[in-house]
Amino acid sequence: MAVQDTVMPTPLPGLFRLVGRVILGALSHFGRFSLMCVEIVRGLADWRAWFPRTITEVANIGAGSLLIVVVISAFAGAVTAFQSGYQWQTSLPYYVLGTLIVSTVVLELGPVLVGLVLAGRIGARYAAELGTMRVTEQIDALESLGRSPASHLIIPRVLAGFIVVPILTTIANVIAVLAGWWSVKQVLPLTNQDFAYGAQYFYRPFDGYYSVIKAFFFGGAIALISCYMGFNTKQGAEGVGRSTTAAVVASSVVLLLLNALLARVLLN
Repeated sequence: MAVQDTVMPTPLPGLFRLVGRVILGALSHFGRFSLMCVEIVRGLADWRAWFPRTITEVANIGAGSLLIVVVISAFAGAVTAFQSGYQWQTSLPYYVLGTLIVSTVVLELGPVLVGLVLAGRIGARYAAELGTMRVTEQIDALESLGRSPASHLIIPRVLAGFIVVPILTTIANVIAVLAGWWSVKQVLPLTNQDFAYGAQYFYRPFDGYYSVIKAFFFGGAIALISCYMGFNTKQGAEGVGRSTTAAVVASSVVLLLLNALLARVLLN
C-alpha cells in the first residue's frame, strides 16, 4: 500500500497577503491625505470662514501649551548643563560650555522636545475633536449645509500649527539657554562673561533660522496628520480612541524623520 507524501503548508501566501494589505492600506491613506490637502488649498479662498477661527486656535493652543513648554525647556537646559559639568574632563577653557549648551538647545533639544510634546498635546486634541465630530455626524451636517469642512475645521487648525510651534520653540530655546546658564554655574566655576563669550563666539545666525525652520515643518506635520486621522475616524467612540493614538504615534514618527531629513539637507 503506497504511502502518500504529506505537503507542509507554506507561509508565503499569508506573507504575500499581509504585504499586499500593508501596501494597499498605505496607498489608501496617501490618496485620502492628498485629497484632504487639495481641499485645504481650495478652502483657502474662503478666508472669512477660516481667518477668525485661526486666531482662536492660535490663542487656545498657544496659551494652553506655554506652561508645559516652559517647564520642559527649563529642565532640558538644566539637565544639559549638569551633564556637561559631570563629563567635563578636558583641558579646554570653560567658555566652550557656553557654545555646547547653546548649540545643543537651539539645534536639537528645543525644536525636537517642543515638537514631541505638542504632538501629544495638540495632536491628541485635534484628532479627538474632529473624530468626535465625525462619529456624531456633525461634519456630515456641515457638508449638507453646503459648507466646506476644510475651511471651517481643518485650515484653522493647520495654520495654527504652522504659527504656534515656531513661536513656542523660540520661547523654549530662550528658557533652556537661561536655565542652562544658571545651572552650569552651580557645578563649574564658570563666570557670566565666560558663558556669554562662548555662546557668542561660536554662534552662527543660521542656527536660529534652522531651529525655526524645523519647528515650522514640525508644526505643519503635527497639524496635518492629526486632522487627517480625526477627519477619517470610524466606528464610534472606539474609533476616536484609535484615531487619537494613531495621530500621536504617526506625528511623533514623522517628526523624527523630518528632523533627520532637515539636518541632512540644511546642515550639509
